Amino acid sequence: MSPRRSAAQARNTRAAIVARAMAVASVEGLEGLTIGRLADDLGLSKSGLLGHFGSKQGLQLAVVEAAAEVFRREVVAPASGNAPGLPRLRAQCEAWISYLERAAFPGGCLLTAAAVEFDDRDGPVREAVLAQQDAWLAELRSQGERAARSGDLPAGADPEQLAFDLLGVMLALNQRLRLHRDPEAPRRARRAVDRLLGAREPA
Repeated sequence: MSPRRSAAQARNTRAAIVARAMAVASVEGLEGLTIGRLADDLGLSKSGLLGHFGSKQGLQLAVVEAAAEVFRREVVAPASGNAPGLPRLRAQCEAWISYLERAAFPGGCLLTAAAVEFDDRDGPVREAVLAQQDAWLAELRSQGERAARSGDLPAGADPEQLAFDLLGVMLALNQRLRLHRDPEAPRRARRAVDRLLGAREPA
């Protein structure tokens, strides 16, 4: 087997492990990931699986990064073609609601679940989850600041508060969808976003 083919197979195997681990972790949590369970699911040896990550924590960190990439693909990228400021912020919120509504992961947003699971635990996994959320909140604040400067938000609007409120809406949406299985939750979330950003202009 050529080194190039061997490296490609290793990448493919690692990607398959991470994909399966994301599906499991979204339902059972990052601590619910076990090397033995994943090895059985994927027909791999425990040592072979662990060799891709070095440790369970290495696997957890890889899953957090992969989940963040899914979020960027599902939420950040679709909105990036909109003009900065309020148009992009609206598009980001709509993509965010859609991402939660469509259940990109079997157990709902993996990053949200990980934030709850690790909020009181120190260590690299908590820091990785925190970094992802901080980066997203900074993006929301940035778009809010642009919208405020252009006059698209009410005078005196606080972009920091706006990002906080939007996060609250999406956390409530995730819970209503997952715990309550409420089919009305996305509609209510959209109404909440409209109250925060202002009613949309008629078409």
